[in-house]
Amino acid sequence: MSRAPAEPTVDDLDAFGRALVALVPNLRRYALSLCRSRDIADDLVQSACERALAGRDGFEPGTRMDAWLLRILRNVWIDRFRKVRTEGVPVGIDAAFDLAGEDGARTGESRLLLDAAGRAIMNLPDEQREVLLLVCVEELSYREAAATLDIPIGTVMSRLARARLRLAADLGLGAATGRPDDTKEARQ
Repeated sequence: MSRAPAEPTVDDLDAFGRALVALVPNLRRYALSLCRSRDIADDLVQSACERALAGRDGFEPGTRMDAWLLRILRNVWIDRFRKVRTEGVPVGIDAAFDLAGEDGARTGESRLLLDAAGRAIMNLPDEQREVLLLVCVEELSYREAAATLDIPIGTVMSRLARARLRLAADLGLGAATGRPDDTKEARQ
């Protein structure tokens, strides 16, 4: 005689909720990279959390919850983007990166470099920026990023390579390869 699956216990739900709350900063960071607006990012994260809670039965234990949540967030963004596009409402741009530190020349230089890197990342094409942030910031594997974006793994690798090269060029870190020693002066 087979038994019906047991209802989730309060402990199971609490563990799910704690894991969800722990991943909110990752969701917010990814949302900021998608929409470039703190207010909209907060709305996206809230909607993604609501969807995750409503559909928590769709989460497979033993898999990475962050990849599952990032996919939900991306789907929320796509839904919102389609809606905004048909409504014709522009999306605002906010600075997404802040640097905390002590005053001084080093902090100023760091802030300038971080601002330049942030601008360069935000100027990447959307598909390159998404892959770069999923792999390099959220630390998803290529396979997990491919699953999150619903694209082939080779496309992830290609977009990531192009994003890295473009960032290196935009930041003056190298011409063709993105290596600091691949500058015009080093070749002469």
